[in-house]
Amino acid sequence: MSILPEKLEQALSLAVATLAVGVMPAPMERDEDRDAALRKLAAVAGERGWSMETLKSVAGPDADLLFPSGVVEMVEAWSDLCDRTMIEAMLDTDEPRLSQRVRQAILLRLPPDEKRRSAAVRGMAVFLSIKGQKAFRRAWLRTVNAIWQAAQDDATGLTYVSKRLTLGSLYASVFLYWLARGSDVAGFEAFVDRRLADVLRIGRIKARFGTGIFTPAASAAAR
Repeated sequence: MSILPEKLEQALSLAVATLAVGVMPAPMERDEDRDAALRKLAAVAGERGWSMETLKSVAGPDADLLFPSGVVEMVEAWSDLCDRTMIEAMLDTDEPRLSQRVRQAILLRLPPDEKRRSAAVRGMAVFLSIKGQKAFRRAWLRTVNAIWQAAQDDATGLTYVSKRLTLGSLYASVFLYWLARGSDVAGFEAFVDRRLADVLRIGRIKARFGTGIFTPAASAAAR
């Protein structure tokens, strides 16, 4: 990975902390032209990077007009597109267990696709720039929320917030693993399973003593 691990971990920690507010950012602008351009760019972004020049070369000379705020908006919109693709893929799931639906959503959001992973690495370089950090936190909030949406969870109130805090921490570690070693499909899935098992185990221990912010999330995930 070309990204400094310490800088990425700091950004992820801050993004997870913002989940405590429990307020999701507004949806991004969405339309078919933007989505089509993003798909074309993402296919080559791992090799050529996220730039207006690359966008215009693959999506047409006027494609830059689709993203008036520049490259940061482009990467944020791609993250949003990936979230929506995950949610759509989960619509027909018949898995009865919430914890397994969360697992399915995570694996769909972080697929064993080398081009996708390379594009994400290059995208994180944009997000970690001074201009990209707020956009990264917005994108992170949307993704964590989208995973719960894809898992068809309907929590409200304090449980809504605690579930997102719990998943935010889990997804941060999973995302780091995927960026570094996501090409090892079996290893990645095993890592996701261990992290989910850890959350469930901690939740059961906390529930036994009647304390802990992880209790609502883990107890619900066990259903």
